[in-house]
Amino acid sequence: MSLRRLSVVVAEDSALYRQMLLNVLQRIPGVEVVGVAADGIEALAKVVEFQPDVLTLDVQMPQLDGLGVLRELRRRGSRTKAIMVSSLTAAGAPTTVEALLEGAFDVVPKPVGVDPHVARVAIHEALVEKLAAVADTLLGPTATEGSAGPAPDRVGSRAIDAVAIGTSTGGPQALRSLIPALPADLPVPLFVVQHMPAGFTASLAARLDDLAPLRVVEAVHGMPVTAGCVHVAAGGWHLTVDRQREAVQCVLDAGPLRLGCRPSFDSLLESLVPVYGSRLMAVVLTGMGHDSLAGCRVVKAAGGFVVAQSAAGCTVYGMPKAVAAAGLADAVLPLESIPAAITACVRGRSPR
Repeated sequence: MSLRRLSVVVAEDSALYRQMLLNVLQRIPGVEVVGVAADGIEALAKVVEFQPDVLTLDVQMPQLDGLGVLRELRRRGSRTKAIMVSSLTAAGAPTTVEALLEGAFDVVPKPVGVDPHVARVAIHEALVEKLAAVADTLLGPTATEGSAGPAPDRVGSRAIDAVAIGTSTGGPQALRSLIPALPADLPVPLFVVQHMPAGFTASLAARLDDLAPLRVVEAVHGMPVTAGCVHVAAGGWHLTVDRQREAVQCVLDAGPLRLGCRPSFDSLLESLVPVYGSRLMAVVLTGMGHDSLAGCRVVKAAGGFVVAQSAAGCTVYGMPKAVAAAGLADAVLPLESIPAAITACVRGRSPR
């Protein structure tokens, strides 16, 4: 895969994984490793020295851990994109999620307990995808893509009964801004699909629950759908819903990947439309790819309401761009305006 030329610093305290990352990155066209660090302090020094496009950052390192490095980079106003390389452990997952909430670009899980060749292939595939996304962000949106449009007055007196939010790269930080800004008395269920490896979404839900007035949970199979609760799709599972008489419940499905994603936002939306119809609101936030397009077509066909995040605040303007470019967005809004738009729609007002 050919990428825009990217400079990379590798920060990893394990000599084994450090060499594996170097071997993998050297095989990706257009990528140049300009520096290597074995601890957090050295990582900061290498970023200052080389000003790389990307820093691959281990979560747990001596001297200064990955989260500490990330916070210091933000304090200094660094433009380097940090990709967290994390083991899925009791300590690693919450720290990695906190790093994503703090603005890390994305995460690549370290395969554990597998053949070294299998691990290399998995890391290679993940890094090719993440680095392609970084290259896209460095090109920047066009002026037209960066503009936000007002929402037309088409909600009227019809209140929204459910809200579904889909996001990928940059999503944790966007959710950290959006979810805590929603009122505690919002009288509808909310659903979130965040593209994230299995094992990390429980930590994401727990952290958002700490921050938000609303209750935030990782959805489990058979869980009743509850008003005033944010149901976060579990990594590695498609989240859909099913109506049983008067009750709606969460359904987890380990079916095939869809557009390379599981959970799939398209699958969630397609299951919500038969239950909520025109009273469904879909919100598409920052993310790579177009897992949103097919589902929003179904939402629009049923008379539902679609909001896309404007380009200017997106880490990657992919998912919302696909929806807006297809003419499916009733409103294209900056992230900071979306909580008020959701609240207005739920209460039957135009989201102006």
